[in-house]
Amino acid sequence: MQAYKGILMDIQKVIEEKVRYAVKELYGTQLPSVEFQPTRKDFEGDLTVVVFPMLRVVKGNPVEIGTRIGEYLQKNVAEVSKFNVVKGFLNLVISDAHYLDFFNQIQKIADFGFTAPASKDAIMVEYSSPNTNKPLHLGHIRNNLLGYSVAEILKAAGHKVYKTQIINDRGIHICKSMVAWQKFGKGETPESSGTKGDHLVGKYYVAFDRAYKEQVLELVSEGKEKAVAEKEAPILLEAQEMLRKWEAGDQDTVALWKKMNDWVYEGFNETYQNLGVDFDKLYYESDTYLLGKDVIEEGLKKGVFYRKDDGSVWIDLTDEGLDEKIVLRADGTAVYMTQDIGTAIQRVKDFPDINGMVYTVGNEQDYHFRVLFIILKKLGYSWAEKLYHLSYGMVDLPSGKMKSREGTVVDADDLISDMEQTAEEISSELGKLEGYSEEEKKRLYHTIGLGALKYFILKVDPKKRILFNPEESVDFQGNTGPFIQYTYARIQSILRKAEHIGPRAVETSLELHEKEKELLKQLQQFPETVQLAAENYSPALIANYTYDLVKEFNSFYQQVSILGETDDSKRIFRILLSKKVGEVIQSAFKLLGIEVPERM
Repeated sequence: MQAYKGILMDIQKVIEEKVRYAVKELYGTQLPSVEFQPTRKDFEGDLTVVVFPMLRVVKGNPVEIGTRIGEYLQKNVAEVSKFNVVKGFLNLVISDAHYLDFFNQIQKIADFGFTAPASKDAIMVEYSSPNTNKPLHLGHIRNNLLGYSVAEILKAAGHKVYKTQIINDRGIHICKSMVAWQKFGKGETPESSGTKGDHLVGKYYVAFDRAYKEQVLELVSEGKEKAVAEKEAPILLEAQEMLRKWEAGDQDTVALWKKMNDWVYEGFNETYQNLGVDFDKLYYESDTYLLGKDVIEEGLKKGVFYRKDDGSVWIDLTDEGLDEKIVLRADGTAVYMTQDIGTAIQRVKDFPDINGMVYTVGNEQDYHFRVLFIILKKLGYSWAEKLYHLSYGMVDLPSGKMKSREGTVVDADDLISDMEQTAEEISSELGKLEGYSEEEKKRLYHTIGLGALKYFILKVDPKKRILFNPEESVDFQGNTGPFIQYTYARIQSILRKAEHIGPRAVETSLELHEKEKELLKQLQQFPETVQLAAENYSPALIANYTYDLVKEFNSFYQQVSILGETDDSKRIFRILLSKKVGEVIQSAFKLLGIEVPERM
């Protein structure tokens, strides 16, 4: 992985320095700063110097000032070939040689835009973190895609990253599935039923809920108040007793818990593999739920926490604009906050190079993470300064667009399968798959369907709620995954038809077509976009950059002859430029966890 400093930034620094020289030489004064912006599309130029802010120290007409500075730059900066002044805006035309020099530099860089690790410090990114009583659903899909993509972007930006999840494998929810399986399961297993393990356990969680509601209604019909009936339903009491046995280490209960959880893990792993996400380290709540109590005791000694008369332990966060928060119950049992404090500390013990963590969790937990981060800072952990809650909104589906296994939750496996089916229907209508074997078609439907799903979700800012429309996401036109995948496949088709050309230096005397120049300018932005996406924890910046790059390439493709160009130098350059654009599309989509097909 190679570090790369964008030439566009380098030329901006050069010009900034020369503008300061110009003002000092022409007007005898110092400029505190120089303001730049991209040149507007309706004016000639690549980079614009904004003159208006200079009027604070340079008195005069902005057009005249801009003209004099432009003349100085054209004379003293080789890369500035022309300029024009529109009101208070000095538009600079950067020479073709500059862009061709940039292209020659990046040709052989396979991972152009990515940065080599610059620090020994690591960041841990947590995502997924499901319960083991049901399959993954649509909300988990957004969570997984966001967490995985942010981890990959952070790596590309030069960070060492550990990907993790904490599996919620204990508590009353899993005991409900266990009780229902014992009562209604008749020994059914994933193998005997041909059902994925997580779906099977989820089936019994639903069966428990059905039986519980029936028992509540029966108790109410016998004259009990509903609130009492809800607490006294026999099946609920059985689940509570099972939880007590599990916590006491009862051998048979623990054996059943392990067996059913193993079914779920096997099912989860199949979904993760299908979704294309992975993890470096797994944590289990059954191992971490007792963590944090010792930290609370230490915090009490330091005065971070205080004990109430009933023995419960709290923290007062009113000075931070929040309220009081319990961290230990009166009976000495932990709350979720206690576990999260202890788990964060345990992770740093496990990976001492961690100097920051990203928690991918829905926005309903915004308050929880504000409190957690403040507590860890107050406890004095230096890495607590670099904790981030990657908060995201819900994903909704248009009514009737997708099946739901239970009628309320959209199952992740069903959604992936339906996306593949939608891709098949649209691809078949377009008639683009002549000569493909059935196996090749199946693989392509998976690539297109999953790419459509991932891109549609990741192109939106994480904080925004999404209305996911499957048919719209698989459209081969517009800001969609398949549109970008199709452009990549088109580039590969061009390269297959072209003579084999290895990387070679392009003559910097070549005169660039306007569309070639625009494409090179777009390529220059990729390294900076990767860094910005990492700083903002936002895959949307990568997704929308890629769409802009693809639009620019398609405009280039439609207006400039590539293989039909008779000038050898121009044809070779255009083939090499197309190849590099394809590589950047592939690199960008890799950061989003999306594959690109060689043919479509």
